Amino acid sequence: MARSLRTRRGGPRLRAVALTGIDGSGKTTQAHRLAEALTAAGRPATYHRNAGGRRWLGRLAHRLGRPDAQRLVGRNAMLAVESVLRWLAIALALLSCLVTGRTAVMDRYSACQYASIRAHGGQRWERLARAGYRIFPAPQVTFLLAVDPAEAYRRIERRGTDHESMRWLTAAATAYRTLPEYPTFVVVDAGGSPDEVSRRIRAHLTEWLPTDDDRPASAGPPPGGADPPPAGGGTPERIDPLPAQARP
Repeated sequence: MARSLRTRRGGPRLRAVALTGIDGSGKTTQAHRLAEALTAAGRPATYHRNAGGRRWLGRLAHRLGRPDAQRLVGRNAMLAVESVLRWLAIALALLSCLVTGRTAVMDRYSACQYASIRAHGGQRWERLARAGYRIFPAPQVTFLLAVDPAEAYRRIERRGTDHESMRWLTAAATAYRTLPEYPTFVVVDAGGSPDEVSRRIRAHLTEWLPTDDDRPASAGPPPGGADPPPAGGGTPERIDPLPAQARP
């Protein structure tokens, strides 16, 4: 487990944070939640889904009577397409972050591509991918949402939008643990409820997200609780947070 990132306030701006992990680990749910939490805390953030197109290729394969994307286009072609599409998505996300000054919350990052390549047994492609992805700076925080492959499989089956085999999920989980970047990841137990996982993620971002201990006694309950009534009675004034933006 990587160390918590608890530090004093007033540190550097949070430019980018990435959420990685196998399919079914809850990356998309937690990335959306984190972007909203940062924005509500006064640190405008944008969600970016850095997909590689593998799910789309899998759906196309099924329509054409093939079991999966690899059987449709071949392993090498699939890894090449996935690497290029994810590279483009990350580049656009980082450019948007640079132009707007918003925090980029990355749903997948370069480590996801390296793990995908390893899980498919394409080590030669990993060297090429690393050469191309080297221009991207490492996010200030990279979370690895760790979940048992069997639980991930059950989640994927429940959502019913795609399918992954236990063999693939197990290989992907192993691939993440063997990456040279693994010691730098903040490993979060993602086996609990979405609320539990969100709390674990926030506990590692206290430099940028307030905690209950940081709130003055007069500030009232934390976000999500009831607002204290105004001194003169009547309806309390509502202050809406800045909206979190999303990019596909």
